[in-house]
Amino acid sequence: MTSKELADRTVQALKEAYPDTVCTLDYDEAWKLLVSVRLAAQCTDARVNVVVRDLFAVYPTVRDLAAAPVEEIEKIVRPCGLGHGKARDIHACMGVLRDQYGGKVPDRFEELLALPGVGRKSANLVMGDVFGKPAIVTDTHCIRLSNRIGLVHNVREPAKVEKALWQLIPPEESNQFCHRMVDHGRAVCTARTHPACDRCVLADFCEKNGVDE
Repeated sequence: MTSKELADRTVQALKEAYPDTVCTLDYDEAWKLLVSVRLAAQCTDARVNVVVRDLFAVYPTVRDLAAAPVEEIEKIVRPCGLGHGKARDIHACMGVLRDQYGGKVPDRFEELLALPGVGRKSANLVMGDVFGKPAIVTDTHCIRLSNRIGLVHNVREPAKVEKALWQLIPPEESNQFCHRMVDHGRAVCTARTHPACDRCVLADFCEKNGVDE
């Protein structure tokens, strides 16, 4: 089986298994997703969703958050870990949105990537979920499963996995594919326990790299 055939089968199987996949970060405005995805680094989405409710209650607009003291932001976001760095980046990012974009989130990848605290994963998430454009979000689940399935081999760098998946995943499937990889990584092909290969929809063709039989 070629890498492309493996990718096509993976896309279809995950599509059937998780037809209604969505981003697990709660947001109703693009800038809020930018804030949440920054807080999600080394933190669960569930915890982020709780913390941002308090954050957005105090600072409900881009301008409010841009004007807030970093120390006050840090007090609220501290439960997400790495509080000072995240608060600093959020404050700076909102300042750029306020001063350069009129409070709006840009819809060009390069402009997103230039925002403080925004990396390729965050920029791709916004491009896909907010603007409906092709996007490859290489979070830890996507990287781990891509190696285990055999879409890549011994590639751990997010940018390299992203580049490889762009060659394999149809653009129109890319954004939802990555969400489905997260769903599957949490429900079946887990990291902290032995993967449940006996109930995996990919079992017939997955290479099972790194899985002890």
